[in-house]
Amino acid sequence: MHLITDDFYSINKIHELIASGEKIGISEDCKHKIQHCATYLKNKLASGNQIIYGINTGFGSLCNTVISNAELEDLQINLVRSHACGAGVQIPNDIVKRILLLKAIALSKGHSGVYLETVERILWLYNNDVLPVIYELGSLGASGDLAPLAHMSLSLIGEGDVTYKGEIRTTSDVFDELGVDPIKLHPKEGLALLNGTQFMAAYLSHCVTQGLKIFDTANAVASISIDALMGLISPFKSNVNALRNQKGQVDVAHIIFERLQGSEIIKQHKEHVQDPYSLRCIPQVHGASKDTLDFCKTIIENEINAVTDNPTIFPDADEIISAGNFHGQPLALALDYLAIALSELGSISERRTYKLISGDRGLPPFLVKNPGLHSGLMIAQYSCASMVSQNKQLCTPASVDTIDSSNGQEDHVSMGANAATKCLKVLGNVQDIIGIELLSAAQAMEYRRPLRSSQVNEDLLVDYRKLVPFIEDDRVLSYDIKKSNSFLFK
Repeated sequence: MHLITDDFYSINKIHELIASGEKIGISEDCKHKIQHCATYLKNKLASGNQIIYGINTGFGSLCNTVISNAELEDLQINLVRSHACGAGVQIPNDIVKRILLLKAIALSKGHSGVYLETVERILWLYNNDVLPVIYELGSLGASGDLAPLAHMSLSLIGEGDVTYKGEIRTTSDVFDELGVDPIKLHPKEGLALLNGTQFMAAYLSHCVTQGLKIFDTANAVASISIDALMGLISPFKSNVNALRNQKGQVDVAHIIFERLQGSEIIKQHKEHVQDPYSLRCIPQVHGASKDTLDFCKTIIENEINAVTDNPTIFPDADEIISAGNFHGQPLALALDYLAIALSELGSISERRTYKLISGDRGLPPFLVKNPGLHSGLMIAQYSCASMVSQNKQLCTPASVDTIDSSNGQEDHVSMGANAATKCLKVLGNVQDIIGIELLSAAQAMEYRRPLRSSQVNEDLLVDYRKLVPFIEDDRVLSYDIKKSNSFLFK
């Protein structure tokens, strides 16, 4: 069992924990911090001499409405129920697991005033794959991800719906089956659960993790396309790229150059003196996307290890501060930036696919032996073009938008949740686009035989051919596209 500590959590660690299926608990040190903060808040309220936002007041524009001590538990329950206003489609279960884990990590810092039982119940849901049904739409990404996290929190109190063993059921039915009682929410707990950026952060952590894999895959597939199109090696030499002083570019040039070492094709005399930008500028384009991924990785790792609910409690300093750590602007900007960077990897990949099927450089039109009778990969490129176009639309930034809410109390919002959900869609499109490039490049390579590419590229092609055979005659290519995606991103 992994125990949550105050150690720094990287996106790789989060990914490893989720992928491994390892159970999660709480270290003794974090248990002490949680209990210390909860006890401090309980004593502060018992003194009866302080009005604290969200603990004994209403929420948002109702912040000046004082709530009696007898109604404090009802206040938290009402908060969760009233804020469970999600709409749209159900979000993926792997994102839900990330939300649960990130929320538990944040609450374990000991600045939120929640009871230990509450954090342990979040981890019980995580460990037993009792996953709250959370919807895509509803968060403005400012006062925390209120609506999505309200749906998460319903499951703690035995309400709402969950996915359990592949079925959507009411939480109460699952609790009855497993012999589990709902928890009660104490003062501040509903607000601590709903405030926070864990919806946005779950998406960003997933998209950065997968984006780094896409980056590696895009370089590998592009190196095969270079040989398939009889491209030149010179644009990938270290001296010319070093002059640009851009780290991502230098790194990509080195990766491509090394992947092509030992290729018989790259050594062939070429009649052309230049390649199209989609080949020649791979270091510049892929490299810029890698620099963006690195920036977004820093932002999300800072967020994973942050406290983002409000108000924030400092027991040892005897302070309770109402501030704005729940505002999602850092994540919103990063998600928009990441979507653009991923989209560009897809855009330049589609251009290489277009070149591969265009009948240039000794390749048959649409990469099929009898074009005309057979359409080959003609429409696969259409699919690429469709997804590239959709990505351009999805890359309109959400973070530049804001809508006044809560009677003007919340007068600037990040729209980071919308940035998050559309970034995931861009990512999915790019995976398919690069899969189609591999489908095309592998097909083109058969027309270069008996010449061979580098050993690393040939090994990849051998493994790929075990799943996707050469296209002799027209067939339903959607199956091949799905197999290509699975092969590259499994």
